[in-house]
Amino acid sequence: QVQLVESGGGLVQAGGSLRLSCAASGRTFSIAAMGWFRQAPGKEREFVAACNWNGDSTKYADSVKGRFIISRDNAKNTVYLQMNSLKPEDTAVYYCNADRSIVVVTTTTARYWGQGTQVTVSS
Repeated sequence: QVQLVESGGGLVQAGGSLRLSCAASGRTFSIAAMGWFRQAPGKEREFVAACNWNGDSTKYADSVKGRFIISRDNAKNTVYLQMNSLKPEDTAVYYCNADRSIVVVTTTTARYWGQGTQVTVSS
């Protein structure tokens, strides 16, 4: 099993920035990619960003391109989501996930999920 723990959420004003972290532990040799999803109240969970451990591939939702940056620290088994120019519509619970490929972590079928961290953007 792989355990994922997110941190870094909070309350920020529109236009501000936050950096989320997701640390993986356990059988981390079984994963090769990690990603971020978010879920706003009353809405379905949606893909935000993903990257593989090689660092040669990243994917972003159109709604966050140019504002969010995903990165990873292999030595720490940690993935980060730098969120800039935040908007009220970015308000959601943010979840990280992990699995064997970047294709899988862009979907809700990924095997491993964190517990989520709340991000609230005030207008």
